[in-house]
Amino acid sequence: MIVSVVSMPGGTTTRTDLAGARDRLAASDFVLVDVALPLAADRPETAAAPDARDGQDAPDVADADGRRVVEALGLASESPAWFGVTGEPVRADFLGDRAGFVVPVVDDGRVVHVHAMATERHLVTVHRGPVAPLENLADRLGQERPADAVAVLFLLLQESLDTFRRAAVADLLAVEDLEDEMFERRRPEQVYRLARMRRRAALLHHYLLPYLQSTDEIVMRRMLSRDFPEERRRLAQEFQHTGRLVLTDIQALQDATRRAFASYSSLVSGEQNGVINRLAIVSTIFLPLTFLTGYFGMNFSYLTDEMESRAVFWLFAVALQVLVLVGALYALHRTHIWRRLRDDEGTRGP
Repeated sequence: MIVSVVSMPGGTTTRTDLAGARDRLAASDFVLVDVALPLAADRPETAAAPDARDGQDAPDVADADGRRVVEALGLASESPAWFGVTGEPVRADFLGDRAGFVVPVVDDGRVVHVHAMATERHLVTVHRGPVAPLENLADRLGQERPADAVAVLFLLLQESLDTFRRAAVADLLAVEDLEDEMFERRRPEQVYRLARMRRRAALLHHYLLPYLQSTDEIVMRRMLSRDFPEERRRLAQEFQHTGRLVLTDIQALQDATRRAFASYSSLVSGEQNGVINRLAIVSTIFLPLTFLTGYFGMNFSYLTDEMESRAVFWLFAVALQVLVLVGALYALHRTHIWRRLRDDEGTRGP
């Protein structure tokens, strides 16, 4: 477990334990406490063993870790019941003089849920494993010097949106590069890469949309209050505006993946049309030849009795075949099939 305390307004970050963080929460007027719980794979096996009582399993160890953190920080009475509980969905609750959030953050391709509770004096965040965007936020506090814990909370919410935007833009550029690569040379693995990117776009939208809906509800409720400060109203409006822009970026990513799939399908259809054209050419050339071969291969009396000379054989066996072949090639040259195949080969290029 890693406990970081950021003292404001200086933005100095120190590492301590839960007892030290509790003392700082009680003594400081403005402080940020970040608690990084160990991942499930990092917990000792003894802690993960179930404890059966009265025929029921004990609560999940991860949930117990979160509740122990809340109790050790002295926040059990003022924190919501879900604070620190693993698996809690995205949510935003206004609790009078404090607010609680479950904030989704995109970190290294995965979505991490960060529990945040803000009061007028402090902001406490709890999550599992290291989260790089929170470390970046702690570094920014010394430069931006927010006025209070609520301003830090809005910075956290904005940082969450920025992680979604960066992920959406990076994936959008990757889709465009993949689409250009498809037009240069189509390969089967490209469709699987597109499918993964389409799935990632759907996951980003799946996590962001409930997040924006839940935060909009609490923000709008606070903005309608007459005692809501003007500075916080401005921060709330900026957050809502940024949220709509990020949602637009994710929708653009979804549209780009659909367009790339359509382009891939068009390329496949074009290649199939080329194959069909080649088959049509082969059929046009060899179908008359096959007919002549089958016809003169039949054993009826005229062929067997009357056509016995070598000259007649060469006339029907070779000259007629050549004549039919030349006629077929001339017919192909005068039709659109040959020219379409030649044009397709020219546009495909090397």
